[in-house]
Amino acid sequence: MKKVAFLDTVHPVLKDGLEAMGWICDDFTQRPISEIENSIQQYQGIVIRSRFPMNQSFLEKATQLEFIARSGAGMENIDEAYCTRRNIQLFNAPEGNRNAVAEHALGMILSLFNKLHTADKEVREGVWDREGNRGIELEGKTIGLIGFGNNGAAFARVLRGFGVEVIAYDKYKSGFGDEYVQEVDLETLKQKAQITSLHIPQNAETLGWINDEFIKEVRHNFWLINLSRGKIVQTQSLLSAINSGKVLGACLDVLEFEKASFENMFEGEKNNELPLEFRELISSDKVLLSPHVGGWTYESYYKLSQVLLDKIKKSI
Repeated sequence: MKKVAFLDTVHPVLKDGLEAMGWICDDFTQRPISEIENSIQQYQGIVIRSRFPMNQSFLEKATQLEFIARSGAGMENIDEAYCTRRNIQLFNAPEGNRNAVAEHALGMILSLFNKLHTADKEVREGVWDREGNRGIELEGKTIGLIGFGNNGAAFARVLRGFGVEVIAYDKYKSGFGDEYVQEVDLETLKQKAQITSLHIPQNAETLGWINDEFIKEVRHNFWLINLSRGKIVQTQSLLSAINSGKVLGACLDVLEFEKASFENMFEGEKNNELPLEFRELISSDKVLLSPHVGGWTYESYYKLSQVLLDKIKKSI
């Protein structure tokens, strides 16, 4: 019988479904990588989130591997080229958390616009500053989406009732404009957008893409939303733009300084050992932060595994 190694914790619907198909599912979520490497040659399937990279060195030990199922959207931790050469099928599940990401993005920009992150703190400290916490409305703004895959399209959908103009640019996709979103080129987006929201993968093209030059080319002073990957935005460029007023505020669920596993970036660190740019970022009241949880809801936990199960059933 064929076997699947679960390297990360996912919703049990995936394990139950695979076992119903006749697969043996073994739990490696608490085992060290050295032990996994010594056993992985026995397995035809791997289920992972982002615990450690699926690089060539590791995958060469998985001599019987037929598929990798990634519970999430991003595939940057998997050596896709090597998997193609080996005919290892890759499954991910951006459909499973797209609504979670969209609602999180909306929640972050509404919170930033209405200063909920600072107002709550002040009231708890006995400060009653109504004028200092005067809000901004979304209505009438132009929101530019960079990337119109699952997450970008879901964000456009949740914005429908807010009286905003939604424009979107996608380098690899066209013909998606409808009554809710206008398809534009990148130059038009830079000219029109007052809020720019990133919905693109991390790859060689996008690493550090949002830099001084990109920001300078944006016509308006603008707000930035990033729920894609932290290393797409150069933090120092963002800080400089916030200090100059070119970037009016930023909603960041992801950070340039995250570990590849997306786990606790503070582990083993003292505050004075953290990067200077990060310390400056967290001191700004124009920045709203969350710990890479945009797609991490109770509902998406189930959906991610169900999507993977459905894809595996169709292909294996």
